[in-house]
Amino acid sequence: MSIELNNESGVEVDEAAIQRLAAFALDALHVHADAELAIVLVDEGAMEQLHVRWMDEPGPTDVLSFPMDELRPGTEDDPTPAGLLGDIVLCPQVAEEQAKTAGHSSTDEMLLLTCHGILHLLGFDHAEPDEKAEMFGLQGEILSAFAAQRRGR
Repeated sequence: MSIELNNESGVEVDEAAIQRLAAFALDALHVHADAELAIVLVDEGAMEQLHVRWMDEPGPTDVLSFPMDELRPGTEDDPTPAGLLGDIVLCPQVAEEQAKTAGHSSTDEMLLLTCHGILHLLGFDHAEPDEKAEMFGLQGEILSAFAAQRRGR
């Protein structure tokens, strides 16, 4: 799996953990080993520009996802075809504030946002209650399994 991470935010983050979580999530969702994902970390100003341009909403946000080949999750017997999954843009400064509110670490928030962004790239959404339940349930399962794997190291 090709996971490219580019930190343009000026904030030090655990890039290795983000890449490991991304690989773990893609594997759990049976995305082809040759799929490509880009993760970019930006500061609040750059995120606000993207948020206004693509979502027509003011202010910076935590995560934006830009799907490319509109891949969907596969199964163990039928993985997602190889292709460009897309780009996830994260804002560590917004994530830090959200982590404080949620009562967990900034790293945990960045991992949550990475997983959330990947699910959006794979076609999940949370606009409707049933969609939200499915997406957040799957997000919780992936993050729990990843945390268990990290503790088992």
